[in-house]
Amino acid sequence: HLLDNGGYVSRSPDAYDLDLALIADDLLGYVRETQPKTWAKQEAIHGDKLGPNLLAAFDKAANHRGVLHVLRHGFKFYGGLVRVATFQPAHGLNPEVEKLYALNRLAVVRQLRFDPKRPGLELDLALFLNGIPVVTVELKNAMTNQKAGHAKRQYRQDRDPNAPIFRFKRRALVHFAVGSDEVWMTTRLAGTKTFFLPFNKGHGTASGNPPAEDKHRTHYLWEQVWQRDGLLDILARFMHLQVEETTGADGRTRRRETMIF
Repeated sequence: HLLDNGGYVSRSPDAYDLDLALIADDLLGYVRETQPKTWAKQEAIHGDKLGPNLLAAFDKAANHRGVLHVLRHGFKFYGGLVRVATFQPAHGLNPEVEKLYALNRLAVVRQLRFDPKRPGLELDLALFLNGIPVVTVELKNAMTNQKAGHAKRQYRQDRDPNAPIFRFKRRALVHFAVGSDEVWMTTRLAGTKTFFLPFNKGHGTASGNPPAEDKHRTHYLWEQVWQRDGLLDILARFMHLQVEETTGADGRTRRRETMIF
């Protein structure tokens, strides 16, 4: 559905850089296509080292400011600003922005090998914006007697929070445990302490999701939430990093960060 109707292209798992946690060709290709003057100026400085140097600068910025900030505001690179995504303005139509918005590269990867320390492990699905992972997914099917709870257990027990793609606020922003009937989500993996929230529509006064004729009950996830415009709008306007600081009895200030999806 994402390929046929959702505005995505398919990418091979082999295109993914395990250490950088990026599809480097998509990120560099987006920058080169949307900011040709910036690319030419930086190419004159870096020559054939431009690609590796730009990727390293992106990684540093994402580690320091957070990938959501970099997606929205870009990052500084040798006296210039490099943007890694374009979002639609809240009001008004700007032809130039609309053109750049259309050039965003939404990609889906199946069976993604994600952990450089354990190369045999695979994620069922990952969604990328211009080569940057934003969503990871574990899929379970009731026909094989597995439910969303099995996916939650997989994230808690078999997914290392320190794997590059899972590092909090530095790479993928949200992780979905998806079954045929229910969806659960988290924005931060913490091993067995990982906390999941329901991401369901409700069924009357009950939890879960209503029946959907000839579809999984969770169809809204890929038909609406992950659809190109829907996901880009969430990333642009509805996700935010919530920061809370508290002072303990010992006088020390503690900082807690939560990604709100």
